Amino acid sequence: MQNVPKGDDAAQTVSPASTTSTTVGAAAPRRRRGPGACLLVVLPGVVTLGAVFAFVSLIGDDTAAPQDRAPGQAESAVSNVDGSYVPWLRKATEDCVGVTPALLAAHIDQLSGWQSDSASLSELGIARFTDAGWKKWGRDDDGNGTSTPLDRVDAIMALGRQDCALSKRMTALRTKGAVNGDLADLTLAAYAVGVDEVAEAGKVPASARLFVTEVKKRLPQYSALVRRNPEQEAGVQAGIARLQHPVVTLSVTSPFGSRKHPLTGVTKLHTGVDFDAPQGAQVSAAWGGVVEFAGMTPAYGYRVVIDHGTIEGKRLQTTYSHLSALQVSEGQSVVTGQAVGPAGSTGLSTGPHLHFEVLLDGQYTDPMAWLTDGG
Repeated sequence: MQNVPKGDDAAQTVSPASTTSTTVGAAAPRRRRGPGACLLVVLPGVVTLGAVFAFVSLIGDDTAAPQDRAPGQAESAVSNVDGSYVPWLRKATEDCVGVTPALLAAHIDQLSGWQSDSASLSELGIARFTDAGWKKWGRDDDGNGTSTPLDRVDAIMALGRQDCALSKRMTALRTKGAVNGDLADLTLAAYAVGVDEVAEAGKVPASARLFVTEVKKRLPQYSALVRRNPEQEAGVQAGIARLQHPVVTLSVTSPFGSRKHPLTGVTKLHTGVDFDAPQGAQVSAAWGGVVEFAGMTPAYGYRVVIDHGTIEGKRLQTTYSHLSALQVSEGQSVVTGQAVGPAGSTGLSTGPHLHFEVLLDGQYTDPMAWLTDGG
């Protein structure tokens, strides 16, 4: 085989054989100067497409992407976590109100992108635990003999315990009317800036809004991941009427949904239904349960919250607000139809009525769908 000189000097060297043809001898040096225009345009595209196909073939289909997407957009296949962790996400949140498996996964994604490497030696693992934090929340949950934030399963369970503890504190504050807002948002805010700052603001403080927003952006993809990996998923149909009327006549003066508050002028979710009730009219428990809260609050006035236990794994609560007095106390067991207090106009109220709420796993739902003959 003939050795071909390399570099620009190759164009100046012509073998005797090449001189037998003027066309070949003249064209060869020009071709050796570089690729043609067509090749310059096509080759990078081919290389790029090849790299993309190779990357897609490596990552597979059963993943969810830690990217910012709006709900309804096509789900990405890029991820650092797959469906094998969904059972642990469910286990970590099974007794938790307001924190779902998808929310816990999105929280982890925001903290680390599900990567265990950390820029700080004091914050380790996918959930970025400090030594003090791990000492409080960490366990050997997968039973491999080691408890470490570098173990994904241990980290998932530990962050689940921490988030659920924060959710309970936010639930207590919200029940007393000390804070308002979505329970998941309040829980994430408490993680980001602390319970005291959320309590002082009475809502998600400005300092925590970006963190909450970034976590919630990731929810759609992880909700899809959880759906793709069903495991004893049980949903409660809110349309099943199982609650009795809290007042004799269901005359709605303000329905569930967005509205402008008649006193504050702020437009936001009206979290329950207002029923017309004259001063002193009897208000009764819509179902049996245990009184979780009974006391005075700034916004709701005299307020009663009843915990009815779980329905298909989801906790059901009802609330009764603006009462003129209390006829039950915290920790007391009540039966369906038992008096909880007379109707009134305490708290932020324009006149005697009952503000009635139904919460399923900490989320407000339309009470009318739950009431017999109500929807």
